[in-house]
Amino acid sequence: MERLSDAFRHAFRRHPSGVAILTTQGEAGPVALTISSLISVSAAPPLVAFSLSSASRSAAEFLQAETLVIHFPRHADQELALRCATPGSDRFASDVAWESLPTGEPRCSAVETWFRARIRDRLPVDGATLVTAELLDGEADPVEAEALVCFDRNWHCVGTG
Repeated sequence: MERLSDAFRHAFRRHPSGVAILTTQGEAGPVALTISSLISVSAAPPLVAFSLSSASRSAAEFLQAETLVIHFPRHADQELALRCATPGSDRFASDVAWESLPTGEPRCSAVETWFRARIRDRLPVDGATLVTAELLDGEADPVEAEALVCFDRNWHCVGTG
């Protein structure tokens, strides 16, 4: 079993995935984290899914939330994504541009592609929770920019050309 687990880890480290930042309004204030597990489920209605590790201190806030904001950072947003991925960092420090949406969720202003979503389902799976969410509104940056991806435990950019 250990050999299979090692092979699994190696395969997924070498499997590129997109980087996304999640934000929500927690009981003690805004909460953010960076994930690389976001997938598209359906276009009509627009549904996404992602997993949250029970080892993440921020996961509990997202599992209690009804709504959240999903940000699609570009390569230029890498510093923000790294801050939201670093345990103990002040993700909403005064040098981070963010605003509260009229519905109360925090949104990172610098990230131009974002969607507000309502959590539909939470499925506990061996130390993680698989979450599905329906997109409610948001904006997509019409300018093609370099995307931020995770590959082999490092972040890289994927160009538009």
